[in-house]
Amino acid sequence: MIEESFVNGDSVIHCLDPRVKIIVAGVFSIIVAVSDRFGALISAIIFAMSIVLLARLPIKKVCTRLLIVNGFILLLWFFFPFTIKGKQLFTLGPLIATKEGIIYAILVTIKSNAIIVTIMALVATIPIFTMGSAMRHLYIPAKFVHLFFFTYRYIHVINMEYQRLMNAIKIRGFNPGTNMHTYKTYAYLVGMLFVKSYDRARRVRAAMLCRGFSGRFYDLSEFSFKTSDGVIMVLMLLAITGIGLLQWTRIIY
Repeated sequence: MIEESFVNGDSVIHCLDPRVKIIVAGVFSIIVAVSDRFGALISAIIFAMSIVLLARLPIKKVCTRLLIVNGFILLLWFFFPFTIKGKQLFTLGPLIATKEGIIYAILVTIKSNAIIVTIMALVATIPIFTMGSAMRHLYIPAKFVHLFFFTYRYIHVINMEYQRLMNAIKIRGFNPGTNMHTYKTYAYLVGMLFVKSYDRARRVRAAMLCRGFSGRFYDLSEFSFKTSDGVIMVLMLLAITGIGLLQWTRIIY
């Protein structure tokens, strides 16, 4: 199963109603994603780090996950400065780096880190099945909730199948390289994963129908929206509103 590293805890964030955490994380992600002013984005980073401190998450684990994310973002720094038109800053051989390209790369970096940190503090502190129940209580479409549950349940099964196939081709002397044989082998591997995933899906569906599944999961989860949950949600939404004001007003130039 997927490791739930941040679920255990007794902080203010851990005790918060899961529905509140999902709502706040969603609103924050949308506001930050459409923001492009440094005043708003710096405030978003401060907000995200504050939530992490309130949640008392292990800083080492948070940094490890951020390193993985920023490894992908680093690739963007090799493209944005040289592909976005604007004022020239320097040249690297035939490539021209622009001021606008570098600014855009910085904005993407700040946005990504702010959103990921907030999701780790709010969403990653919710157990998976509790999150699914909370999504249902928020009237998120049932098909999306089912897809979420099945992805969590079977992604490790597909990974185990991938490892089995990889072991099989290694035993047969497969040595990857930059040649057509390697490309064909990986193409066959991906194709077999799709075939086995489809076969597994059919068998799981048949098993569920045999047990009377009618398109709806029933659960006994009950959520209690306390006064403290309402106060914290209002405070968080006010902070996010402040980020929006910094983005769409001239409070800070």
